[in-house]
Amino acid sequence: MEVRITKEIIAELGLSEEEFGKIKTLIGREPNYTELGMFSAMWSEHCSYKSSKPVLKLFPTTGKQVLQGPGENAGVVDIGDGLAVAFKIESHNHPSAIEPYEASATGGGGCIRDIFTMGARPVALLNSLRFGRLTDSRVKYLLVEVARGFTAYANISEVPVVGGEVYFDESYEGNPLVNAMTVGFMRHKDIARARATGRGNLVLIVGGATGRDGIAGAAFASKGLDEESGEKKSAVAIGDPKMGKIVREACLELIQRGYVIGMQDMGAAGLTCSVCETAYKGGTGIEIDISLVPRKEEKMTPYEVMLSESQERMLVIIEKDRLNEVKGIFSKWGVPATVIGSVTDDGMVRVKEGDKVVAEVPATALVEAPVYHLEEKPPRYLKTTREFNIGDIPEPDDYTQVLLRVLSSPSIASKEWIYKKGDPKIARNVQVGPGSDAAVIHLPGTEKLIAVTVDCNARYVYLNPYVGGMIAVAEAARNLVCVGAKPLAITDCLNFGNPRDPEVFWQFKQSVLGISEACRALETPVVSGNVSFNNESSKGSVDPTPVIGMVGLVEDGSKVMIQHFKNEGDAIFILGETKEELGGSEYLKLIHGLKKGDAPAIDLEVEKRLQETVLQMVKKGLINSAHDCSEGGLAVALAECCISHPTTKFGATVDLDGLSVRADALLFGESQSRIVISCNSGKRENLKKTAQANNIPAWEMGKVGGDRLSVGKWVDIDLEKLDKSWRKTIEESLEKK
Repeated sequence: MEVRITKEIIAELGLSEEEFGKIKTLIGREPNYTELGMFSAMWSEHCSYKSSKPVLKLFPTTGKQVLQGPGENAGVVDIGDGLAVAFKIESHNHPSAIEPYEASATGGGGCIRDIFTMGARPVALLNSLRFGRLTDSRVKYLLVEVARGFTAYANISEVPVVGGEVYFDESYEGNPLVNAMTVGFMRHKDIARARATGRGNLVLIVGGATGRDGIAGAAFASKGLDEESGEKKSAVAIGDPKMGKIVREACLELIQRGYVIGMQDMGAAGLTCSVCETAYKGGTGIEIDISLVPRKEEKMTPYEVMLSESQERMLVIIEKDRLNEVKGIFSKWGVPATVIGSVTDDGMVRVKEGDKVVAEVPATALVEAPVYHLEEKPPRYLKTTREFNIGDIPEPDDYTQVLLRVLSSPSIASKEWIYKKGDPKIARNVQVGPGSDAAVIHLPGTEKLIAVTVDCNARYVYLNPYVGGMIAVAEAARNLVCVGAKPLAITDCLNFGNPRDPEVFWQFKQSVLGISEACRALETPVVSGNVSFNNESSKGSVDPTPVIGMVGLVEDGSKVMIQHFKNEGDAIFILGETKEELGGSEYLKLIHGLKKGDAPAIDLEVEKRLQETVLQMVKKGLINSAHDCSEGGLAVALAECCISHPTTKFGATVDLDGLSVRADALLFGESQSRIVISCNSGKRENLKKTAQANNIPAWEMGKVGGDRLSVGKWVDIDLEKLDKSWRKTIEESLEKK
């Protein structure tokens, strides 16, 4: 029986009455329930970006290295010799608050599909996670289940988890952030796109059967979380990594044989999104018969079939005379593939159930959602946070104990508890894995190595969205440089609260402006990304968290850098300037309970020169290690250089007397554009000359050696104590009731 459209139904589907009026105008009549559901999904914030589109246009998206920018399933950049890298980051936040295991698994799985849909073989997964305080039992449960789900899917699908980040802050209680990034590589000639062209060409649904899981997932992700959200488990799709793996292999073979006209994975809004977007991008129409769609549940309505987000499904467009060859490939891999329709030339998305038309809507009407220019104004809290004077902060009596506390902060402590869950057998091409500044992957069958990272300090963005956005990009690039890679481009996952709150929208726009400026300065264009709004709970919005994923090219695989010290007697330098700053630091929050001040200052011209300096040093073979100085400041960076190797540890003796900054800012301030490096003593002068030629300060502060970390008159501690504080914090916290 057809559902009667009422004001309540319209509101329940997340549409305004004004939008309902626009729908009637566009199609020349009142929509039926299935059509209204299709509009609800495609016009949702999650699918349409109706509030963010005008701002996203500020991003720089082109460059000589860019083969595919925003607008496809993933961005693609050139790495030379006819090879390219495809990469994308996506959010799976709301579902992870409800069903953390299944949702984190499908978050990774969906991002993997985005990559092979482009024709690229996935080679790496990364995660960027945010949770509430680790003392909370619910937070512990979410962390364990998210980590378990993400790595379980990765292990079965044989795509290694190579890195990521995990932060803990009270703003994420009730609304964790679960962002997944996937990286793959391809030949230029194999790039595939989501296009439906050629009247009469066939439309296939490939992979898993369609069920009721994930229905209305896009609309669910476009609202804030509330007390009733826990009951919406039907909005969470269930993944099947074994099916996902064979679908991947079949689709890649199909692309490489030249049989694909267009391909689109079925993620948010399922069949609706894949059909209307491929038709729209191809300038065509599509007619399908949903009675042919394989189902895993009985008596599904057209609404349910069109909006199901069941996982491991693909829409594939092929030439009609290639059907036998295509079916042969899918049969070889054991992947179900069914012809459900064909490409038309009338611009319509026509959905039939047998002989009956159950939905008929122009593709343009579904894809071209209304665009909103929202109000923005600076948040009121900035007046309080900016009332900060470093002179009012008392200096601690025991800096060694402060270092132990900061090093054991869950946001800074080792995340190896999570990464140990990864299957080492599938990481054979990973040259540098989790725990270093960036991961380094050897691309199988080639001589190429790439580096990948994800970064964002949301506290900086909270205190100064513009500067915080710049720092997120700069730190990502700095991390790549620390392993010897030249940064190429970024993908972003922009996690914010309700965009209709002017203060949230101001945070969003300022962050985008900062990201854009940094991308231009560092020549790392934005090639893909995701906007996740309405990240809020009954306690309010999460801190603004624009996560940056970045890819770089390692030009000499024999000179890959790792952060830990290598040799007794090596000289230790810090490149860059240490300023008297404490605003937004982990030290200020942890030791003094303050989330105040301004974000650290950053000069992008200096940042670029610093990164070029380090790459020159790597190329000349001048340094043995490099480590970005970030959260926790110089003291934490030095400690990590001493203890981050799983078996070999080197102490260090450091003298900071020449740096005229108060002790807590010197040790724990988070001044930007700084890198700790070590070198053989005989190369010190060449190193200094290289830094001087680039006008970058290079302060020789000590040497590697012994079994203790000694920093001036402030810190003196045995490496075993440092190691335990850093390495065991999260595991021990989870064991506590």
